[in-house]
Amino acid sequence: MIKWPDKLIDIIAKRRCVIVIGAGVSKNSTNNQGVRPCDWKEFLEKANNGLPHSLEIKKQIKNYDFLTACELIKRDMGDEEFNDLVKSEFLTPSFNNAEIHKYIFNLDSKIVITPNFDKIYDTYANTASNGTISVKNFYDENIIASIRDNERVIIKIHGSVDSPDNLIFTRKDYSKARTKYKNFYSMLEALFLTHTFIFIGCGVNDPDIRLILEDYTFKYPFGTKHYIIMPQKSIHKQVQIVLAETMSLKVIEYDSKNNHAILTESLEKLVQCVELKRSEIAEAQSW
Repeated sequence: MIKWPDKLIDIIAKRRCVIVIGAGVSKNSTNNQGVRPCDWKEFLEKANNGLPHSLEIKKQIKNYDFLTACELIKRDMGDEEFNDLVKSEFLTPSFNNAEIHKYIFNLDSKIVITPNFDKIYDTYANTASNGTISVKNFYDENIIASIRDNERVIIKIHGSVDSPDNLIFTRKDYSKARTKYKNFYSMLEALFLTHTFIFIGCGVNDPDIRLILEDYTFKYPFGTKHYIIMPQKSIHKQVQIVLAETMSLKVIEYDSKNNHAILTESLEKLVQCVELKRSEIAEAQSW
């Protein structure tokens, strides 16, 4: 079981955090046939089936250059076939939410960010909240208004599967988005300054997040530290030091046995700790 830092509990209780949920969270879900969503690597390997540049795509996947591999796959397939494949992998299977989605929702963060294309958390959160949570994509012009108006909002920083033409998935997509949606990335930078980010089910190689965190760390060397929750031994201790120094990330580790069951159990305990802390804060009126 994860021993949650008191400081982190306090930050969540006071709603001064942004929760970021990655593909590792979606991996807890299944559809009615027991199928789980693909992660990025699995999707690329499945897509690379008999394509003209299959050998080069395999090489890029092996080197963990997923952006270039995806770019090559999309070029080989063409936009229409590629978009159909994305929908068939992330939308059509009708994945159900898992317990972990409930506990993340019950932390009641005003802002949840996800790079996931699927709609698993979005659908659950809107059902659980009776449709009171806004879902915004990186290209929506009214994201800043939603945050300023104190709405509860889910921000999909790479887009959503129901609009595949607008996904950020390839190297070209990333490059184009950084120029076309500069205001969105400025907003993300502002959130890093004013909130503590908590990454759940995420890696450290997302190009958007990595670039912003590195820039933030060296612009504001005494700024807020952020948290990333990861399986034990997935990152060497010396690399954790590098992450702290170059990306302002503190690693919280957990035992990943039994399909990461301890993470879900620990998040349930975190919800209890946060609710208790909110009661204490309300009683003392120390918001």
